[in-house]
Amino acid sequence: MRLSLRYTARFLYASPVWDSHNLLRACPADAGVQRLVRYDVDIEPTTSLFTFYDEWGTRVDAFGIRDPHTELVVRVAAEVETAEPQSPAATVPRTALADDEYRNRVWGFLRATRHTAAGGDIVEAARKTVAGVDDVVAMVENVERMVHDSVEYLPGSTTVGIDVDDVWESRSGVCQDFSHLMVAMLRSVGIGARYVSGYFYAADPTRADHTEEGEVVVATHAWVEAAIPGFGWWALDPTNGAPVGERHVKIGHGRDYDDVSPLRGVYYGESEHELAAEVTMSTRTITTARLPELEAAQVQQ
Repeated sequence: MRLSLRYTARFLYASPVWDSHNLLRACPADAGVQRLVRYDVDIEPTTSLFTFYDEWGTRVDAFGIRDPHTELVVRVAAEVETAEPQSPAATVPRTALADDEYRNRVWGFLRATRHTAAGGDIVEAARKTVAGVDDVVAMVENVERMVHDSVEYLPGSTTVGIDVDDVWESRSGVCQDFSHLMVAMLRSVGIGARYVSGYFYAADPTRADHTEEGEVVVATHAWVEAAIPGFGWWALDPTNGAPVGERHVKIGHGRDYDDVSPLRGVYYGESEHELAAEVTMSTRTITTARLPELEAAQVQQ
C-alpha cells in the first residue's frame, strides 16, 4: 500500500526567542515491510539540518535557529510503501525467555522506564493473564487482548507523563497509554517489548477494520513490538486489539514515548507559546504542507 503523509507544526511565541535547538523525529522508517519513497523537510525560519540515527535506529533531524524569531514552522512531506508484516507461526516454548542470548539481545527492552514502571497490581494482572501458558506467542496475544479489553479509549483523558498505574486504575486512556501498559506487562513477565511511534491511516484510531479512502486528518499513533525468541519483533496494536497492518506507518521505536517524541527542543526567551500541529494521510501524493490555523491573539500573554 502506498501512503503519503503531511506533518505540520507551528509555534507562535509571545515575544522573540533565540538560540532554538530542536530534534525532529518524523521520517518514516525504511526497513522491514516498509519502504521510504520520499521525505522532505522545510523549516521556517530557514536553517540547515544535521541528520543522524539514534541508538534505537530512528532517524533524527537536528536543527537550530540562532537569530530572534516569533514563529517556528516545521513542514514534513513523506511517502511510503507498506505491506502486511509476518506473524510468528511456530509455537515458542516459554522456557526460551530464560535463554541468555535472548535476554542479552533485548536487555534494554526488559527494564522498566519512567513511563513503564508498573506497580504490583499491574504485575499481578499480567502474571494471571499468562499463568499456565507455555507458548510465548500466546502469552503476548493474551496480554494484548487483556489490555485492549480492560482499557477504554477516551481522548483527552490523560497526558503523556501519566503513570501506567494511574491508567490501570482509571481504565481509560489513549494509544500511548495502551502501549505503555502493554509494554509494562510484557516486560514484567520476561518478554522484551518496545514502544513504537507512527501513524495509522484511519479517521478513527480504534477501527482497524475500517477502510479509508482519500485524505484524512490523523493523530500520532502508538503500538508495541514484542521480541519473540527465534522470530524477531512482532508488532501489535493494543488500541485496536489487532496485529499491525499495512495502514500503519512506523516512524521509530524506543523504550517508551520519551525515546520517540516527534519534536523536542529548547530555546532562550519567554516560555509562553502556542502550538498547532496537524497530520494528514492519504493514498494520493501530498505535495504541500498547509499551516494549521493559529491566530497570534491566541498566544498567552
